[in-house]
Amino acid sequence: MSTLYDQAMEEMIGAIHEWFDEQEKRSDLDKVVKRTTLQMGILGDVLLDYRPGRTTVDSLDLGLDDGLISRNAGSFTEEQVRSEIQPQLAEVIQRRLDELGDTPLIDYHFTFRGKFPTTEGKLQLTLFEYINEEKKEQLLERIHTYVEQKLENGTYPTKPLESFFLTRHLLDRELFPSPNIAWIIAQYDRIQELNKGRQDALAEHRGNIIRALKDWAENQFLPQYYDIQLSEYRSNEYALKPGAVLEQNESHGEVENHGQQEAQPIDLLLYAAVMILRFEPSYSKPTGLTFLELAKQLGSDRAVRMMTEGSGAYAKEDIHVKNEQVECTANDVFSLITIVIRQEEASAYEQALAFIIRLLKKGFPKSYKIKLKSKAKQYLPIKGLAKSDTHRFFASALEYPNLYPLLEEYAREAIEEFEWYGDTEGEKNCMPGSYATFGLGLADEAYFPLVEFYMGKVDDEHHLVQDKFTAAFAEKHGITASSAPALVACLRRSADSLKLKIQPELENDEKLALMVQQISGLETYEVERVIYPIWGKVEKLAGLARKAVGKRKELLLELLQAAGK
Repeated sequence: MSTLYDQAMEEMIGAIHEWFDEQEKRSDLDKVVKRTTLQMGILGDVLLDYRPGRTTVDSLDLGLDDGLISRNAGSFTEEQVRSEIQPQLAEVIQRRLDELGDTPLIDYHFTFRGKFPTTEGKLQLTLFEYINEEKKEQLLERIHTYVEQKLENGTYPTKPLESFFLTRHLLDRELFPSPNIAWIIAQYDRIQELNKGRQDALAEHRGNIIRALKDWAENQFLPQYYDIQLSEYRSNEYALKPGAVLEQNESHGEVENHGQQEAQPIDLLLYAAVMILRFEPSYSKPTGLTFLELAKQLGSDRAVRMMTEGSGAYAKEDIHVKNEQVECTANDVFSLITIVIRQEEASAYEQALAFIIRLLKKGFPKSYKIKLKSKAKQYLPIKGLAKSDTHRFFASALEYPNLYPLLEEYAREAIEEFEWYGDTEGEKNCMPGSYATFGLGLADEAYFPLVEFYMGKVDDEHHLVQDKFTAAFAEKHGITASSAPALVACLRRSADSLKLKIQPELENDEKLALMVQQISGLETYEVERVIYPIWGKVEKLAGLARKAVGKRKELLLELLQAAGK
């Protein structure tokens, strides 16, 4: 055992020294921390993963074995790791930090953790924790200066790198042991307000806010009340701890407007839920709903109201309209719009469309779904689309040609890559704006540019419904000077399963020339994608070219050349 113990210690200590030696060689330290005043150091969390013969030290923990039971029991007991191994490793780490703690390499708060296989199973513990008080005080001063100058009194957009650090610092218990929740929320709102005119940057800022909130919720707030385990799908599963309830001032101090003296940690959890539900892609929405449900389990009255009435982020007139013709109600928490058509006429659908467009312009989640009460049972003449209420609503609205311009306005507002309607799944998933675009594209060539716009945004790795539309589009409009650009735009987003029966039409040299003209300038892989649904593999097209003569042969050879053949 002594030899095994000595070997293990030598391996672990060697890995620690090797890691520190590598870090000391870095030449970019000053350059990195000078990017923003809100970064005191580069490294704040390091992990030693002891595996005999292949021990690693890294600042990145992929957590690939989290929640898994180790098949290979370790040679040491948990007690040995805690009482013998940990103190020796801590001494080694301390000596190295004595040399590096004041450099830009080490953050103000530095934690060195360890993972060990033991006779009782996998053990994770903190080997060493270090706080540089001088750096901490300097960082706090910088945070308050930044907030005062750039946020509270600032008028210009801010940098995403700054929000990356600030959003985390404001939730750091070492920096703010008694956080002012309302003040924190105010800073997050101000970041968004200052950057609202720069969509890409705003999305990045919001991503930073949401990741900071999610980390706080899952690692600080919720563990106080829930036992948390990873499921086999690597999502968190929560079990309420016996007797766990919110502190009295938390459960009764909830407010709608986050007053400076009243907001509590539960309000921050609900704020996180709304941010996720409003601004994250569809696949992240379950996390936001989970946060709401967990808050409800803890006795939050506001969570209950949000689940029935919405987040409170919208004026009442924006989320409820009622008259003799139509009633519309919206709940952003569940991304649900309920529409009751009382009179089947254009005016009712016009009001409902205007209601939806206004909501989307105000930031309502685009991955919403419609719950429709209507006598109409209309669907688009496209096979393979979901027979959902959302589909039925837009198909019914498309029965009124005078609503076409409003439907186009809706589609252009709704279309968003990586979003999809909330009542579709699997192969029938479709991007917001799909039904309106498909219906308009089939109805009138004036909306072919809308089809091209749609196809430029569609997530063809996860959506297949564009193929269903493409088949219907080709059958309805064929190949003309006006339809060819839209048809090629559709084919560029097609899947291998799509097969179009338009070869006979392309026996006409003029129509073939239209297709050749549209593929000019495309990348080789895009040309192959256009060719496949029509002719199959490029080799088949080459066979046709060999047999062709005259102008047709020239056109087919031009297609082959564009395909790199």
